[in-house]
Amino acid sequence: MNQRDVRLIIQKPIITEKSTDLREVVNRYVFRVDVTANKRQIKAAVEKMFHVKVLDVRTAVYRGKRAVTLNRAGRFEGYRSNWKKAYVTLAEGQTIDVVDVV
Repeated sequence: MNQRDVRLIIQKPIITEKSTDLREVVNRYVFRVDVTANKRQIKAAVEKMFHVKVLDVRTAVYRGKRAVTLNRAGRFEGYRSNWKKAYVTLAEGQTIDVVDVV
């Protein structure tokens, strides 16, 4: 896996109130990842990108919502893309500075 593959798998960190609580309490980080990536690829990408030890990866796929636009032209409606979220648990004592990632 080269650096380009890592950047395609890990798209961006998700920084919300819930993800911040997870990071502080159980050392779990949340990332938006490629929809086609599996848990093994996500684990390898996080370990290579941030030089940490990953214990567990959990994923969730979100279906795209119907697009709500006020300036919709014609009679066609659109949908947002499906997307995937990964919850990555790190070994004790390992951290990722997510502010530098953004």
